[in-house]
Amino acid sequence: MGITQQLSLHQLKTKLGPYWLLLAFFSLSLMMLTLARFGLSVWQGERVFSSHAWLNIFVGGLRVDISTLSYILMPALLLLIVASVLGKQNMTRTVIKYYLLIMTALLIFFEVITPTFISEYDLRPNRLFIEYLIYPKEVSKMIFSGYKTEIICTFILLGLGIKAAAMVFASQWHSRTQLSPLKHSVLVISLLCLTVLGARNSFGHRPLNPAMVAFSTDHLLNDLSLNSFYSVAFAIKQLSNEKSSQDFYGAMPEEQLLSTVRKSMQLQNAVFNDSSAPTKTFRQATHQGKTKNLVIILQESLGARYVGALGGLPLTPNIDKLYQQGWGFDNLYATGTRSVRGIEAVITGFTPTPSRAVVKLDKSQRDFFTIADFLAKQNYHTQFIYGGESHFDNMQSFFLGNGFQEIVDSDDFANIDFNGSWGASDEDLYTQADIELTKLQQQGKPFFSLVFSSSNHSPYEFPDNKIALYDNDKQTRNNAAKYADYALGSFIEKAKKSTYWDDTVFIVIADHDSRVSGASLVPIDHFRIPAVIFGKDIPAKRDHQLASQLDIPATLLSLIGASGEHPMIGRDLSKPIAPQQQRAMMQYDKNFAYIQANGEQGNKVVILQPHKAATTYIYNQHQLIPSANDEALVQTALGHANFGNIAYQNGWYH
Repeated sequence: MGITQQLSLHQLKTKLGPYWLLLAFFSLSLMMLTLARFGLSVWQGERVFSSHAWLNIFVGGLRVDISTLSYILMPALLLLIVASVLGKQNMTRTVIKYYLLIMTALLIFFEVITPTFISEYDLRPNRLFIEYLIYPKEVSKMIFSGYKTEIICTFILLGLGIKAAAMVFASQWHSRTQLSPLKHSVLVISLLCLTVLGARNSFGHRPLNPAMVAFSTDHLLNDLSLNSFYSVAFAIKQLSNEKSSQDFYGAMPEEQLLSTVRKSMQLQNAVFNDSSAPTKTFRQATHQGKTKNLVIILQESLGARYVGALGGLPLTPNIDKLYQQGWGFDNLYATGTRSVRGIEAVITGFTPTPSRAVVKLDKSQRDFFTIADFLAKQNYHTQFIYGGESHFDNMQSFFLGNGFQEIVDSDDFANIDFNGSWGASDEDLYTQADIELTKLQQQGKPFFSLVFSSSNHSPYEFPDNKIALYDNDKQTRNNAAKYADYALGSFIEKAKKSTYWDDTVFIVIADHDSRVSGASLVPIDHFRIPAVIFGKDIPAKRDHQLASQLDIPATLLSLIGASGEHPMIGRDLSKPIAPQQQRAMMQYDKNFAYIQANGEQGNKVVILQPHKAATTYIYNQHQLIPSANDEALVQTALGHANFGNIAYQNGWYH
């Protein structure tokens, strides 16, 4: 037997001295993270078992956990080495103990909140978690209203975990080693090498990253291979770098990229002669004559699955009615899963990227193209109406810097009958909207108003006795969607009797679906959203063509008679698009999907993942079926995936 094997556990502790505590922390934390991963895998057993993913999840998870704990232990190890050199090891005890307690608390906290986050987003905590921290007031209201049980469980488990860790750390501390100077030096060098190797967890050019443990087309299975502390830490790193799509998906020469994007715009006679805005060209509006007002009603979290007219639940009789009266889109897809991504698409026509939406980026806070700025220069009054606090998600700053002349939020409402976690109810929002639109109509100049709802948002608060509940429990997603539709219907009836009805083009469109989830790299079904354009002069029709949120702003400008130059790459859907040229694109966490119509065989889809080869699928009957790579379509997808970041960095979108 070797010398180490002959030592008792107590002797080993004595020999290792303070380094033993680091080993104890590493071992216990590794066990905790593994048990948490096991619990999550059992909870998601249907997806895990059906794909035989256990081995991949736990092997990849072991690598991620070792890397995470190695990074955590590195500062403590360096502190101990310095203290040992200076002969001051006793002085490090308090610092090491509290550092490890804080790290333990963070590891436990992120694992405890993970089930709730997965239920909401079908992902571990990631950059969304970080972005929400910027708005503690709104988020705390939501959490305390809708997640009381989860809060209690989190505090209980966190308290028990910290108490147990404190007891272990106190009992396992040994101030000094009993190793000879030579053996101590060997130990220190060995621990440093192991820690660095464990942190990198790779002999290749790149250290470990999520792509290295990704193995499935089900994004959640890939996320189970991570731990939530690592997931959030990696997101922070990515946010600080604001990685461009070229870093993720691969570079494309600028000339080729612009050629690809311009060709996709389907403007045969377009002239692109502004090198500072290489996608800017003149667009001739379909509507001729007096320009019309424009009202965009952006519906919070309303996927197609909640809309009866689109084959969803019977929750939206008023939107269903609009689909009979106006121009309703059956196959229109959102570009992302957050409200700011929906705003980005509908108001700026900007393509989605792996970075944050342009609403929140520094270089887009001034002189960035929006349809509000475009219309303001054509003598429109431009306005944003919101029932909450407009500073949320940086909307106020972005809007005021880019063409919106007026913001009306909850502080400006004449009356609020019901105030929830996210602000005034949708009924109060639409009552105020009617007041504002009537006032603008009386001023005798065209106007553009963006009206953004919020009632259909967790924790789903809305007034009593307004609707026949679909679910027995009141505060559910389905009931909130039904109430949001009820409030919308009341507004439409009022608008039809108003002075502004005859001169206005309206659209109701969702910002994104709620709780986007599914066992695929990009759950395409959950990006399908309702959109219906209506008004006095809008003929009734059902539009089955494949389309994107990006196409909506160009289409709306055309319908209200606003011709002019702009850099948006979306199509004007009031003009014919060849069936084989119809397309949509979407960003799902770090993955980008480009869909192209492909007839009865099902649409073709190219999915780009960070640091992986592009893959091609046939999307048929709600499933992604692997297909031979379509290299031409891969290049088209890559061009569009890269366009946003390059246009932002180069200032092309002004």
